[in-house]
Formats: sequence, C-alpha cells, structure tokens
Amino acid sequence: MGSGMSSARRRGSGLEASRGMLPLLALQVLIEYGRAGASRPPVTAALLAANSLIYLRPGALDGVLPSLSRVSFNPQLIVEYGDLVRFFLSPFYHLSESHLFYNMTSLLWKGIQLETSMGSTEFASMSAVLLGLSQGITLLLSRGLLLLGDDTAYYDQHAVGFSGILFAMKVVLNAWSDDFVYLHGMILPSKYAAWAELILIQVFIPGTSFLGQLGGILAGLVYLWLKRAFNGPDPITLLISSIANVVTWPVRFAQNLLRSARSQGRATGRGRVGRRISARDSPRGFWRCPTCTYDNSVSTDICEMCSTAREDHAFSRRQHHQARGNAELSVDEIRRRRLQRFDR
Repeated sequence: MGSGMSSARRRGSGLEASRGMLPLLALQVLIEYGRAGASRPPVTAALLAANSLIYLRPGALDGVLPSLSRVSFNPQLIVEYGDLVRFFLSPFYHLSESHLFYNMTSLLWKGIQLETSMGSTEFASMSAVLLGLSQGITLLLSRGLLLLGDDTAYYDQHAVGFSGILFAMKVVLNAWSDDFVYLHGMILPSKYAAWAELILIQVFIPGTSFLGQLGGILAGLVYLWLKRAFNGPDPITLLISSIANVVTWPVRFAQNLLRSARSQGRATGRGRVGRRISARDSPRGFWRCPTCTYDNSVSTDICEMCSTAREDHAFSRRQHHQARGNAELSVDEIRRRRLQRFDR
C-alpha cells in the first residue's frame, strides 16, 4: 500500500495521459535487462509487467479487471464482509503514473538483487509470503487501533499500492548488510534504513498509508524470524518448485534426448565418427577404424576416412604394399590423408 485514496483522484478504468514517466520506466527496465552479461530475473519482470498492465488496462483487460475502487484496501470491508479481493489485489493497483513509476523503480532495483541472490523460486515464494504478511499485519494494526480508541480513521481508510511489499523487501535485503546508506543528509546503517524512510515519507508525503508501510516493515522482520527459526525450504517454495518441474518437464526431456544423441557420436557420410570402442561394438555390416574411429563398410579393407588398413586384413595389406615397394604409412601421412578426406 503506497497511497491513500483521499490523496489523489480515483482511477477506475481507462488510460490517463502519460507524463513521460512510463516511457522512462520502460527505458530503465530495458537498460537493466539488456546489459551484456546481466542477469534477467523472470519473477521480477513478471511483477513489473503485472503492475504496469493493471494500471494501463489495455484492450480487453479494461473490461476484465475490477476497478480501483472495488479493490482498494479497506480494513472495515475486509473484516466485516470478508472481501478477500481487496486483501490480495490492492497491492497491484496504483493511483497515478508517478505512484506506479516510483514503486516499480524500487521493485526493479530490489527485485533484481534479491532474485539473483536467492533464486527465482525462493524469490517468488518470498514475494507471496510478504504480500500475505504485510496485508495481514496492516489489517491487525488497524483493527487494534480501533479497539484501543474510538478513532476510526485508519480502520476506514482506503489504500492501494505495492510499497508495503517493497518495504518488506527492503528489510530482507538489508538484514545481513553491514553497509551504511546516505538518506537525506543522514548516514545510517542499512538495517535501519527502512525505519528512517518510513518517517521521512510521512513527513514529506503525508497522504501515504503509514500503516501499510509499517505493516511491510514488520512483515519483513517476521519473514526473517521465520527463516531463522525453520531451516530448509518453506512449503510455498516446495510447491512452486514442484509446479515448475511439471511445467518444464517436456523441455528437460527433449534436452536429455539431444544430449543422449550427441553422446552416441556424430553421423557423417555412410559411417560415423564417435567414441573409441572395440570392433565388436561396431554396427553390423561395418568395421571401426582403430585410428579415426570411422565406421566403414565390410566391403572395403581400407578406411575411407584416413586410409588405414583393416586390422584383420592388415597382414595381407602389408604384403601388398611391400610388393609395390611402399613402406607402411607414417603418422604424418595418415594425418595428411585425413585432412584431404575432410576437404572433399
């Protein structure tokens, strides 16, 4: 949740006139994903695409996607009417082009670092867990404030945006970092940067959802505690891995077939140049040359590739060569004839 509904006009459907921020966002994504040797995390790209498409609502999506007012996060409606659509979809909606731009720029930077370090499957699992935790903690905070007093401002507040999850990602990203960050004139340890940013945003941009961002920070801390308490992959990671294995099985099966075919050797002409194996393993009707491993027809006693005599007929061949006054072929001569054979 990045902004409250009261701080900007509601955007139910259709496109607003672009102020140049979306092309700039697209340029940043192209630069990051187009750099030579750069990693291209697919889950981060999918999250960027999902948020952008929901905001732009192109073509048929405009009639399929619910309006912003239908999905905005409202604790009262979620608790009293069990409106889970607001609970799960509100992070993917944004009030304005600038709101989307700043959130997606932050997601691009944090997502690439996290997904590259932990892997796509675990990053997807973490994103799903952080979404549920940040939304749930925000809901509990607003309900708790209502029980502590008669002020219903937070309980009846509408909010949308991805910043709650981004704050949780920031906590995870900086958890094991000993670096310092420069934040509006202050030098702070990285692990406390999210807290300082939360306060500064409320001071300079008062229309944002304080509880949503606070819930994101607490969600990141809870996630880190769960990771330390329970070693090994979490159930969501195992589920995503299983689904990925099922979906990619045909591709892996085809790769194994190709790898198996290549290991058997490379076919050429009527014979084959492959592994050095014994003559007994040669295909029926062929004999394998001991020098170049080419499979020759049994109708010839000279290798068609390097002109080496067949082993079981070598004695008769030597007699024939000696009768003509020729010595046995040298290694250089065999190499020269082999090259001539390939050049044909």
